[in-house]
Amino acid sequence: MSRKSRVIEFNIDRVDFPNKGIGTFEDRNIRIKGGIPGQKVKAKVAKRRKEYWEAKLIEVLEKSPLETEEGCPHKDVCGGCTYQSLTYENEKNLKLKQVQALFDKEGLGVKIEGIEESPDLVGYRNKMEYTFGDEEKDGPLALGLHMKGRFYEVVNTDHCNIVNKDFTIIRETVRSHFDNLGLPFYNKRAHEGLLRHLVIRRAGSTGEILVNLVTSSQIEIDRESFVKALLSLSDLEGKITGILHTINDGLGDTVTADKLDTLYGTDIIHEEILGLKFKISPFSFFQTNTSGAKKLYSIAREFAGEKEGRIIFDLYSGTGTIAQMMAAVAKNVIGIEIVEEAVDMARENAKHNSLDNVEFIADDVFKGVEELTEKPDLIIIDPPRDGIHPKSIDKIIDFGPEEYVYISCNPVTLVRDLKIFKDRGYEIKRVKLMDMFPRTPHVETVCLIERK
Repeated sequence: MSRKSRVIEFNIDRVDFPNKGIGTFEDRNIRIKGGIPGQKVKAKVAKRRKEYWEAKLIEVLEKSPLETEEGCPHKDVCGGCTYQSLTYENEKNLKLKQVQALFDKEGLGVKIEGIEESPDLVGYRNKMEYTFGDEEKDGPLALGLHMKGRFYEVVNTDHCNIVNKDFTIIRETVRSHFDNLGLPFYNKRAHEGLLRHLVIRRAGSTGEILVNLVTSSQIEIDRESFVKALLSLSDLEGKITGILHTINDGLGDTVTADKLDTLYGTDIIHEEILGLKFKISPFSFFQTNTSGAKKLYSIAREFAGEKEGRIIFDLYSGTGTIAQMMAAVAKNVIGIEIVEEAVDMARENAKHNSLDNVEFIADDVFKGVEELTEKPDLIIIDPPRDGIHPKSIDKIIDFGPEEYVYISCNPVTLVRDLKIFKDRGYEIKRVKLMDMFPRTPHVETVCLIERK
């Protein structure tokens, strides 16, 4: 057996963000995806680099002393959650330690104030994107999440505990419906087949449910029988208010729309956070943990302070949630968001909430900031996982406000960006984590940045 494909056993000494297990074998540093500190694992060497080897987890030989919980029955095969076997206290401590290590490694010289708990640990997600496939080659139709460490195989998540039971009922109804019809899932290797994804959104405050079936255009479906199957469900806690059909013939494994049809009801659901009402459309961004979002935005508002009469920019504004939260203590708030559908929703939401000092621009942040002529007192930044685009960050800092509030779902790109702020004469004053994604390796970070 070559050294590259050899199977090794080692202990995981630590887990770096995001979800990188680190250990040693003989005189070599080993990295694997996943793992919990204290586990003994068997892994196959995949890549040999000068500084370390990359390996692929085969099995956990011995549990970590941290693993004391039974957790979800899918936890050993499903790639959706990583920390189901930990107590919540251990999970929070692990995340806090991981993010603090990133800040320390980059020499940012700030101590994180702590990690706020998610109000809900079970059934907290308001959106799920399920994939059609099979659990084994040529097996029956599956609909759920990708298997751990696999790109093609899918787990039927019958007992997922991070979603409301309505998700599980709808997921199984749709899977069973198309399995009985014998319709094929979309094969990502051959780019052939029909069924691609099922996206479900459920508003926490209203219980409204939006169901979006995503298929290729290669085979016609009986839309009427699909709608009938969903509307026949009588044991839902919430209510299906919209059923959509998205045609996606793109080669990538992402949910995009070549065509979108409303088969039943409406294409939006209504949500309420901190006294403000929001319409959420199929492709607009909204925090996936509604109760956690209330805490997250409260932290952001606390960091921003209550100074009135300020001009505030909200970059990567999505459906305008943060912009509208800040409107009460601002002279003007200007939001920039590249997704036009989200901007349309943001404008509608601001009008619905009777806010006349909020404006939204549909543009890429890189181009959009060039159109802004006002000088902001505060800029709020909530970028996607990749962080602020390298071409945009200097333009954003050139505005020179007194303060920034940076909200990040990816601490790795966050610390990269914070170094640039520091080099440009700003100081990281406060950092706090908000656990928006219990049982997973992800966490939100809120930073207050002030000009020296």
